[in-house]
This record gives sequence, structure tokens and C-alpha cells, in this order.
Amino acid sequence: MNPSLFALNALNFFMADVAGGLGPFLGVFLQAKHWSPAEIGVVMTIGGIAGMAVTTPLGALVDRTRAKRAMVVAAAVAITLASIAILLRSGFVVVAAAQIVNGIAGAAIGPAIAAITLGLVHQNGYPHQLGRNGAFNHAGNVVAAALAGATGYVFGLGAVFVVLSVMAALSIVATLFIDPRRIDHRAARGAGREKADGVAKFAVLLRSKELMVLGATLTLFHLGNAAMLPLLGQAIMARGGSDPSAYTAATIIVAQATLVPMPLLAASIAEKRGYWLVFLLALIALPIRGATASLVTGPWGLAPVQMLDGVGAGILGVAVPGLVARILAGTGHVNAGLGVVMTLQAVGAALSTTVGGLFAQLLGYSAAFLALGAIAMIALALWLLARPLMAPACANHIDDAEAEVAASPRGRSKGASRRRRR
Repeated sequence: MNPSLFALNALNFFMADVAGGLGPFLGVFLQAKHWSPAEIGVVMTIGGIAGMAVTTPLGALVDRTRAKRAMVVAAAVAITLASIAILLRSGFVVVAAAQIVNGIAGAAIGPAIAAITLGLVHQNGYPHQLGRNGAFNHAGNVVAAALAGATGYVFGLGAVFVVLSVMAALSIVATLFIDPRRIDHRAARGAGREKADGVAKFAVLLRSKELMVLGATLTLFHLGNAAMLPLLGQAIMARGGSDPSAYTAATIIVAQATLVPMPLLAASIAEKRGYWLVFLLALIALPIRGATASLVTGPWGLAPVQMLDGVGAGILGVAVPGLVARILAGTGHVNAGLGVVMTLQAVGAALSTTVGGLFAQLLGYSAAFLALGAIAMIALALWLLARPLMAPACANHIDDAEAEVAASPRGRSKGASRRRRR
């Protein structure tokens, strides 16, 4: 294997634990410091809003800069230092500031790694490598969670910070082993050769109907998806069926274990059949998950519900950056477009817990799961209706030369004519 691709796989493995900061361990750590649930929720929301606000600008920065590896290294260092600050000083101001840093740094990692990947393998190799990226990332999540849980149990919660710091250091080493000479920065941003600088105007993002349809579909998907995991734990706690902390941990482990092979499968389908079918499978999985969750009355229902989560999330982890790269091929704004889509996903996820919580309070947990599944059905319907529009970008093969022609004014005109004839 190309040494740079080997290093990229290692980067995805080690960065899995770093990108989200302390993740679910933050709430446990702060609870041990006598924080109230409301205070914990506020600081987590602050970090989420900060990340959401900068995702699109950071994607645009990734498109413009050649220092993509430096962005990954800086993000890893920033997250580590911010997390250590929480360990040393757990006051509200320090933790809130650290969460803002974590949110901003975490938002930079996704577009930067996607750009490095595209720059190394170009359009033809992108779906396959995205599958490998996803598999290594989820494997890293499983290993990091196991290490953090084991060391935290033996040595206390402070050991979780050590695990994060070690993973961050190893992710930096992996990044430095990626040969910068092998990164084609024109390919990394999806730039064509037609213009002198190979970059279309930024407004191309707003004019892309395909990008807007994709963003709307994913907003609805995450609106239906994000609240299901926390509601599962709350439902079991309300019914008194098992220990809620152990149950929540089990839901995460089952989902992550399912996620490991899903990116490889999704990449294989995308290469052979195109992205439309990949998205269809992910969108179908979520309504089934909602219906299954509505029938769960005890821990026995954990496995199928969370396996379906692994199917949907694992597939979309590959399909979203891959399809964005197809849609915006030749424009030079692939990573800015990915930032737009990630922002819309975050909006849906942020609203999901509110919507799910309201349904659970008014009508019960079973009704909440059905309502979230119904929202997912709307996403599925939108994707089915948009098939004629999305078909060209979802095709199972496009190389760099085709991407440049498709992105040119003449190419877009021909594409529109073909769609009208259909």
C-alpha cells in the first residue's frame, strides 16, 4: 500500500477518539464535579453551536489552503489542550471556553481529512478510500471507548484524558507521515482546469439544486435519527427495566460494532451501483429503526435497533462526502459544499432531541419513536422524488476528466438537456 494511504488509515483510526473531544465522558466527569444536568447540557450546546457556526467557513478554508495537514495537527493539539484545561479547572467559564475550542477544532477535522483523501486518490479512488476511512474511524472509536472505559474504571475518570492525549499524539504522527507532495490540491478541492485558477464562483453552492436536495434530505434524516439513542436510554430508565448507564453504554457499543463493516459495504455498492442506491438503503433503515424502537419494552430490543443505527450512520459516513464531491466536481468548492451539508445535518440533529422529547412527554416513548420514524419517511420520499435530478451525480463512475467537463458551463448545459429529455 502507498505509505501515505497507510498513514491516512492510521490518522482515521487515532483521530476517531479526538474529533469529538471527551464526548459522552464529559457529562460523567462534570456530574462527578457536582454539575447539574442543566449546566452540563448548556456547555455541550455551546460547543455544538460553535462547531455548527464555523463548519462551512472552515470547509471553504480547506478549499483555499495547501496547509491541510497543518489544520489537522492544529485541531488535534487544540482539542487536547482544551480537554486538559477541563481536567485542571472545571469551572463553568473554563469548560464553556474549552467546549467552544473543541467545537471549532472538531468542525475542521472532517473537511480537512476529506480533502486530503480526495487529493491523494482523486475521484476514481474516492469511494473506495472513504470506505476504508470510515472502517478505520469506527474501529478507532470502539478501541478508544474500550480503553477509556477500562482505564477509567481502574484509575478513575482522569485516565480518560490520558487516553485522549495519547490518541491525539498518535494522530499527529500519522498526519506527518502523509507525504504532502502526494496531495493534489487541485483535486482535493474538486477544481477543474477550464478557468485559469480552476475555481468557480462561490455562489455555485447556492445554485446547485442537487446540493440543496441532498442537504434537505440529510436535515430530515438527522431530525429523525439523533434523538433515538438518548430516548432509548430514557425509555428503559422510565420503565425500570435495567441499569440506565449500562444500557446506554451497550447501545453505543452495539452501534459502533455494526458501523465498522458498513463503510466498506457502502463503498463497494457506490463503486458498482452508484450513490443513489447507497442513500436509499440508509434512508430505509431509519423508519424501520423507529418502528422497531417503538416496540421495545426491555433490553432484548437493543441489538436490532442499534444495528439499524449502525447501518444508516455507517453508510452515510461514506456516501455524504462522496456524493458532495460528485455534485461539486470541477467547481473548486467541494469542501465548502461539504461544510454546508454538515451544517444542515447539525441543524437537524440539534432539533431532533427537542422534537423527540416533546412527543415523548405528550404521547409517550413509543409514539416518539414512531414520530421520528415518520420524519425519516419524509426524507425517503424526498429522495425518491428527486431521483431524476440526482441521477447524474449518483452515477457509479466519474473520473477527473468527466468531472471537469460536467462542471463547465457547456457540460452543465448538456446535463440539463439530458435531464429534460428524460
